[in-house]
Amino acid sequence: MANVSSTTAAPSAPHVSVNRPNTVSVGTIVWLSSELMFFAGLFAMYFTHRSVSGDIWPENYAMLNIPWALTITLVLVASSVTAQLGVFAAERFQPRRTGALWDLRRWGMEEWFVLTYLMGSFFVAGQIFEYAELIGHGVTVSASPYGSVFYIMTGFHALHVIGGLIAFLYILGRSYAANRFGHLEATGAVVVSYYWHFVDVVWLAMFFIVYFLEIFV
Repeated sequence: MANVSSTTAAPSAPHVSVNRPNTVSVGTIVWLSSELMFFAGLFAMYFTHRSVSGDIWPENYAMLNIPWALTITLVLVASSVTAQLGVFAAERFQPRRTGALWDLRRWGMEEWFVLTYLMGSFFVAGQIFEYAELIGHGVTVSASPYGSVFYIMTGFHALHVIGGLIAFLYILGRSYAANRFGHLEATGAVVVSYYWHFVDVVWLAMFFIVYFLEIFV
């Protein structure tokens, strides 16, 4: 009688897919966290000097052109919207417009990023104009602790805005030079938008502290 051996196939292990985070995005977020600590130090400096030299704050605060500062702030906030619209276009792999210039619905990443660059440049130019006004009123770095704190805080932020503008130019240059707009170019656009949104949020906090907090204290 022949022995018949039957073999039963072992069940295959279920396939597990691991979605790894984008290393570029993670690295950018970690770097922005360190930048957040830097600006936290600037805010701490402001409040320390405010508590020690509070008597000179009201007279210097009166020199600020709050309506103008609010205007350039609104432009900077709006630039975050245009930057994000550019990111949406980049994620669709649409580098440039597919219709008329006035048809915003057909704009690509390049058009939105150029507009963002112009709005950011207006913000920086607006700050330079404000500096000129304040210096004309005697509010300088060496005149008082208020001047030192004001120019250090807003000046470092302006440098970060300029850094963002350079990054936009780099992304636009890569887009124009690319034979085919792909994931690499889209990732670059997303990373720059992270930085730009961060700069905008920091300015909103700085704007409230420098231009409006004095009203409530």
